[in-house]
Amino acid sequence: MDLPFDLGPGTAAALALALLGAAFVRGYSGFGFSAIFIAFAALLTNPLPLIPVIFACEITMTAFQARAIRPHVDWPRALTLLAGAAVALPVSLTVMMSIGVDNARLAISAIVGVMALLLLSGWTLKQRIATRGNLAVGVVAGLANGAGVGGLPVAASMAAQPIPTNVFRATMIVFLTGIDIMSFPILWRGGLVSGETFVGLLLAFPILWVGVMLGSRQFLAASPSTFRRFAVMLLLALSAMGLMRAILRV
Repeated sequence: MDLPFDLGPGTAAALALALLGAAFVRGYSGFGFSAIFIAFAALLTNPLPLIPVIFACEITMTAFQARAIRPHVDWPRALTLLAGAAVALPVSLTVMMSIGVDNARLAISAIVGVMALLLLSGWTLKQRIATRGNLAVGVVAGLANGAGVGGLPVAASMAAQPIPTNVFRATMIVFLTGIDIMSFPILWRGGLVSGETFVGLLLAFPILWVGVMLGSRQFLAASPSTFRRFAVMLLLALSAMGLMRAILRV
């Protein structure tokens, strides 16, 4: 069978390894999958046709994890965040066109990086953000999704609050799945979804399953302090990746 997107065997093998690593991180932390894989893919090929595949992968991985995370999802928070994102998503592409994807990614990554450094210093919010705050974070995430970093503002916000690790992880998974589902029709109308998208998902399926299962098993063995430290370090790493990617293109 021919590989989709005109990928060569070497490139496909490297992307498969990156997919496995990103799926492991998603299984463990609940976020970071898309940012990690797309950043790596951009080093080897044009990542644009792969974005719908990655969104479909996110949805598929949630199906793998659904039974385990269901009791821990903070549904009011997740739905409020998604409501805010839904308001912003239709205008996010317009915003990106006016200020530029790289400028948007630069600003968002810088803000998330500063917050991650604050969290590493031990700073946290003493109380959870209320409904209006979550709605505002969702709007920011919806706008940021036009630059491919919609999950970062939400993850940074939740990492700063006194939220149990299993609730953090489960709610992030639901939010990212919801925003991907809402974004998929936009990609479809933009002509980015094709038969190759589904071939790519089919090829990715077993890799996703292995990565998510290994990451989920590691999460069950992790202490809350270990998980929080990993989440903050992941935010810092993703912020640095976003900054470098934007700076190199400016």
